[in-house]
Amino acid sequence: MPTTSFCTAFYRQVHDRPDAPAVSWAGDQISYRRLAELVRDTRVALDQLGLDAEVPLCVPAVKSPETVALLIAAFELDRRVLLPPASLGPESLARVCAAVGCADILGADAAGLTVRPSGATGRALPGAGMLLTTSGSTGTPKVVELAPDGVDPFLTWAAGTFDIGPDSRVLNYAPLNFDLCLLDVWTALATGACVVMVDPERAVDGPWLAEFCREQGPTVVQAVPLFFRLVTDAGGRFPGVRDVLLTGDAAPPPLLDRIGRAFPHARLWNVYGCTETNDSFLHRVEPAEVRALGRTPIGRPIDGVEVSVVDADGAEVTGAGVGELVVRTPFRARGYLDAGPNAARWRDGWFRTGDLVRRDAAGLFFLAGRNDDQVKVRGVRTNLKEVEQVMLTHPEVLEAAVLAVPDAEAGNVLHAVVRPRAASDVNGLHLRLHCAAALPRTAIPGVFVLVDDALPRTSTGKVDRNVLRARRERTPSGATEGR
Repeated sequence: MPTTSFCTAFYRQVHDRPDAPAVSWAGDQISYRRLAELVRDTRVALDQLGLDAEVPLCVPAVKSPETVALLIAAFELDRRVLLPPASLGPESLARVCAAVGCADILGADAAGLTVRPSGATGRALPGAGMLLTTSGSTGTPKVVELAPDGVDPFLTWAAGTFDIGPDSRVLNYAPLNFDLCLLDVWTALATGACVVMVDPERAVDGPWLAEFCREQGPTVVQAVPLFFRLVTDAGGRFPGVRDVLLTGDAAPPPLLDRIGRAFPHARLWNVYGCTETNDSFLHRVEPAEVRALGRTPIGRPIDGVEVSVVDADGAEVTGAGVGELVVRTPFRARGYLDAGPNAARWRDGWFRTGDLVRRDAAGLFFLAGRNDDQVKVRGVRTNLKEVEQVMLTHPEVLEAAVLAVPDAEAGNVLHAVVRPRAASDVNGLHLRLHCAAALPRTAIPGVFVLVDDALPRTSTGKVDRNVLRARRERTPSGATEGR
């Protein structure tokens, strides 16, 4: 994200390489000179709005060069910016604006700036910087404050590790609000590379993605396994790519073999991190090693990253073993904006990730799951309990449970089991629309099964998901029981 150091580096590229491509978007190549002109015009327009300089701005992460220019301009004016997902439902957007104190929601397109009230009361939060919502939160996401003293070291590390510079073309597959964009967008623009932006409307169109990559010729590709499934299924082959970064979920061995054939000259890397800490682990992937191990390691800590593994009682696990991963990194955020979650997750710069890891005798780390109810859907961490809570706010719903069903493309897909009120006419479409108003797209269940009987419970009164999973396996996908 933009920092003072980033801006200095960006304008050095504008001065030294004004006609070099900075962003490739929608068939156009936008030069560094043109992007700087967009920043200048946007900065003037933003200044003329006369908004309170100490109240943070909300800029939904609509992918475009104009949004990138708006973010740079806002930072140059020492503005704090909240960057929520473009797909965040209106109810959740209103809540997160209220939590941060954003009075205005800004957008940018070819016609200029747009501004509309958020409905929230503005609250002073002076200073420049970026506020990201946690990638996997649903309902009201937690807000993470990125600090320049964490961002700047990351930009330096990423550029050096993956040789990103003026001859690089870096594919930007992730949404602009993802921490992955620290590499895809901001490292690229700081070093004179070209950012090759993927249209999010075509992000699951495999043949289009394969042809797009053939035409655009990226040299560095960072994406979740879904992207690589799509382009390899489409028969893509990309000999010009020199670095492939796998992130979000572990790629299974058969997919790694396909990636190796599709990107024959690329170094393959598995990168692990989260919004709160950014990248923490790195592993140079060899498909033969992964086949032998049966899974893809997250590797070992990046230089400067400290790690600890703790068991359920908080005792440190030394040597080989399984436990929750706790990390302290030079790339970390300042913490959550809300002080409440900070106490549970942060202490003295150490962050409890909630991820369970296994460390083998050689010191190699592997992901082993989560210690809570979160799963990954298309690379996005999603909390099953919060999805259930959103469904339970529907006036016609008595009970709801969400199951994460493994899926070859998405990692997981969500199946919801819902018991409505007697004689209710609510259906799956109603529930889908209800969820869409409060949840990111990836957190909306793909299947809604409506039942008449009470959901099974464990001895402690919790919904028994094991019973529901067994029932699902006996019931055709998408069926509606008892309705």
